Amino acid sequence: MSETSSVMGRARAQPSRFRQWLSDTGDALATVFFPAGCRICDELLTRASRVPICDACLSSFAAPPFTKCEVCGQPLPSFAPAESQAKTCPACREKTYAFSRARNLGVYQGALARAIVMLKFEEMEPLGTWFAHRLAELAKLEGEAMEADVVVPVPLHRDRQRERGYNQAAMISEPLAKALGLPHRAVLLMRTRPRPDKQVLSLAEHWSSVRGAFATRPGSQVDKLRVLLVDDVLTTGATLDACSRALLDSGAKSVVGLTVARAASNPGPAPAKVKRS
Repeated sequence: MSETSSVMGRARAQPSRFRQWLSDTGDALATVFFPAGCRICDELLTRASRVPICDACLSSFAAPPFTKCEVCGQPLPSFAPAESQAKTCPACREKTYAFSRARNLGVYQGALARAIVMLKFEEMEPLGTWFAHRLAELAKLEGEAMEADVVVPVPLHRDRQRERGYNQAAMISEPLAKALGLPHRAVLLMRTRPRPDKQVLSLAEHWSSVRGAFATRPGSQVDKLRVLLVDDVLTTGATLDACSRALLDSGAKSVVGLTVARAASNPGPAPAKVKRS
């Protein structure tokens, strides 16, 4: 590299470092002059950060060690008979899901559940970025099983997107794609049918409400892509499954899922089976 190119490269890097310094300094000053409490436990925050959650609560988000389903990541009971304990949950033994694997940071309960509610209803972008970095670390630990060509968020219906103004899944998926060095395709997948107006859905209603409710956007290139699908919570797996079926029907090679949290159990009814190659 020539000396001129090297100087130009350093010059381009300096504004970025300066902006980061200003941001860090501003956060530090705000912490000193306007001390705030952790949004989870109310303990006084002692560090500069745009994520209003203390280190102790952030550390608690990680799930305790447990045996989990190698397909969907559901915690498996430690008291299960040895012959069924090893690898998969009942839903995955029945090949319930179209995605080949799903992983998460922790169980949807306690502090983690409260943080996800903050992300979902308060548009807390720094928290979405924090989650994204943890999910990137998880994906790298999983190795080949989570390799992908493109990152796609689970979409909201256009009416919900317009009403809320943002998609919390995209607030995670975009920085996640950047951390993994992958393309981010926020509009590759769309929800074609809105969620029913009913506030609380039964399990059967939930599965029915998402089955066939997603499609790839016309003109999108999906053929032979390995898709990493991102959402905030996996509860029954119905939404991730419906999105995966739409992608596979459009020619995707495979779909894997990453979510911030996973329900401790899967009470959902099994949909039609999907044959995995």
